[in-house]
Amino acid sequence: MPLLLWSFTPDHVNGDFPTTLQGPFAPISAPLASKYFTGNAIDLPADDDQVGRNVEGFQPEQISVSLSSNYDSVWVSWITGDSQVVYDEPDSVASVVQCGVSGYAMDYEARGYSTVYTQLYPFQGLQNYTSGIIHHVRLTGLEPATLYQYQCGDPSIEAMSSVFYFRTMPVSSPTDYPPRIAVVGDLGLTQNSSTTVDHILTNHADLVVLVGGLSYADMYLTNGTSSDCYACSFSDTPIHETYQPRWDCWGRLMQTLTANVPTMVIGGKHEIEPQVDDQIFVSYSSRFAFPSEESGSSSTLYYSFNAGGIHFVMLSPYTTFDMSSDQYKWLETDLYNVDRGQTPWLIAAWHPSWYSTFREQYRAAECMRVEMEDLLYSYGVDIVFNGHVHAYERSNRVYNYTLDPCGPVYITVGAGGSREMMAITHADDPGYCPDPSLTPDTDIGGFCAFNFTSGTTSAGKFCWDQQPEYSAYRETSFGHGILEVKNDTYALWSWHRNLEFAEFAGDIVYIVREPERCLRG
Repeated sequence: MPLLLWSFTPDHVNGDFPTTLQGPFAPISAPLASKYFTGNAIDLPADDDQVGRNVEGFQPEQISVSLSSNYDSVWVSWITGDSQVVYDEPDSVASVVQCGVSGYAMDYEARGYSTVYTQLYPFQGLQNYTSGIIHHVRLTGLEPATLYQYQCGDPSIEAMSSVFYFRTMPVSSPTDYPPRIAVVGDLGLTQNSSTTVDHILTNHADLVVLVGGLSYADMYLTNGTSSDCYACSFSDTPIHETYQPRWDCWGRLMQTLTANVPTMVIGGKHEIEPQVDDQIFVSYSSRFAFPSEESGSSSTLYYSFNAGGIHFVMLSPYTTFDMSSDQYKWLETDLYNVDRGQTPWLIAAWHPSWYSTFREQYRAAECMRVEMEDLLYSYGVDIVFNGHVHAYERSNRVYNYTLDPCGPVYITVGAGGSREMMAITHADDPGYCPDPSLTPDTDIGGFCAFNFTSGTTSAGKFCWDQQPEYSAYRETSFGHGILEVKNDTYALWSWHRNLEFAEFAGDIVYIVREPERCLRG
């Protein structure tokens, strides 16, 4: 039965909800109820009011705010001008943000830079794309946990946005946390996506973490023809095409959220978007601002940031991740430098799940797990967020497929609303264990998912014969999650289905840290 969350305050710990101290929990599979399941969805058309262009000239649109590495700095990003227009001097349109504490004059002005990207295909008949002018401005010297108002654009040509608001993160300390963090993946651009955004706003998120699967522009050919299954419908295309105007539609749909709530993204499979000269992730890397440089990373695909007493590490399986890779070495250094006295909570996020038990994408990122799990475990990562699988699942604490009181809780939230089919069947359902040779993701590479060597119902097998003991709860429904960190040991996690009122939770648990027992890094 869904539970109402109306009575919670940020620092209140309610003893009525289960805690991980009571775990491991017996596995639960929620029945597939038509009330919660709507199957695949239809993309919003380009002329829908939610996604159509409603500004003129160089007025800003697709506005978003993202965090720098610490509370005193944020990035503001937006787009001006039309796509498919080649601007000889894109920097002739200035990148300016005017801001101030809410209720006071916006007398602080910061300037940034602009860029334009292209999506080019070396094949005759495919349509290339040139973006509008993308602006990024970094604001610095901000006060913690403070509501700011701002405008962005170019005041010299009277092309400024409306006034928007954002709240900075608290200082990094064991007693200060953003009250509510929304986490979701695989949003897409459907009416379900729109509902998810509305529900996140209703639940008053102070920070949003998107774990990949954003615009789903790669479900289209360059001429705008689309399919719910690209590989099924367009298997003969010489390259995986994309329809970049869907990115512009997505940015407009998201603006109500992203212009007012700091939003952090990580690239997923749908953001790869290969083009000429083997370039990938160009749109993703151009449209968003990342605290990569501030966190010592050389890539937009992995970086870290603080949100009060939480340290987030954002990772990627779509670039090299073995022990000799830049990403692994960066992660090692980043984790070593985390001060758990200031940021007690350590949370990791990337796109494909290691511990999803659904048949779709089952063990697809096993090579990444083999390379990185020991490192994350040794530094006591508390929670891992993933997407990719279009369903919801929460694990018991687990390490190397074994229940472990010091392992992270893995949470899959890949049900934001994308047009692809929802994940319904499980790898442990009779007759649904996938062929091991077909499970590796070709964009990740390698085969590492061998048969299990232990476990009463899994030894010598590729799949369990029943819901694995590390899987605490799983269901097929669109929705989003909310994380409320109460103090340095307790955090409330709740799952909110789209077809319930936003305030109701379909799954809820306190995740409890035990640093005296588990912290090893």
